[in-house]
Amino acid sequence: MINGMPFELRPDERTTVPLYVQLSQKIAQAIRAGRYQADEALPSERMLSESLGLSRVTARKAIDQLVSQGLVVRKRGSGNYIAPKLEQPLTRLTSFSEELQQRGFRPSSRWLKRALTAVSPDEQLTLGLSTGARVARLERLRLADDVVMAYEVSVLPEQILPDPGAVEASLYAHLEHSGKAPVRALQHLRALNADATLAQRLNVPTGQAVLHISRVGYLETGQPVELTQSYCRSEYYGFVAEMRREP
Repeated sequence: MINGMPFELRPDERTTVPLYVQLSQKIAQAIRAGRYQADEALPSERMLSESLGLSRVTARKAIDQLVSQGLVVRKRGSGNYIAPKLEQPLTRLTSFSEELQQRGFRPSSRWLKRALTAVSPDEQLTLGLSTGARVARLERLRLADDVVMAYEVSVLPEQILPDPGAVEASLYAHLEHSGKAPVRALQHLRALNADATLAQRLNVPTGQAVLHISRVGYLETGQPVELTQSYCRSEYYGFVAEMRREP
């Protein structure tokens, strides 16, 4: 550790890369190497500048870059913190709220829509509904410690969720209370580039790669009761799968 920093910065005078970019890259490397943990406070601009012999402007611009990359979160009146990272196992069916709470983060939702609407043809086919059926449509941003992690749209048959406005923090907690929570699910994952609308919702540049997860949840009887499309900021999300080779 150099001057209280978990890394050393030797400015490369041979490159045209600005010094603030070199600093942001060095801090990003330290974050990805695990020298900082999620939700840990980053050294202040003053500490960075004094410890590394840089100007406050250089330190501030470096942190600005890290914020725009989603690696650092600014908390008003508190400081700069390492952004949360959610690694979700592929072998267990849990909700977004459950996963974050297990890791010590504070989950929340910013609701964009909670309503009963007509089912689309694709939703009708996936959920096995009749023509003209209505569905509960839940559209929201998912946050961890006030950081937008994902944009999510969940669709459920009206008989499973007749009052979408009654869902507060966790959809699965609400369904469990009524005895209608899925017990298994099938997920498909793929990468896509965010269009202008999605990029604005996730606060990322247009065209940035995001992780798209399509999930269908089923009751014990095999009835499909949930279709959720999640668009996740890839710098915040990771998925872990354990595989075994048969002898």
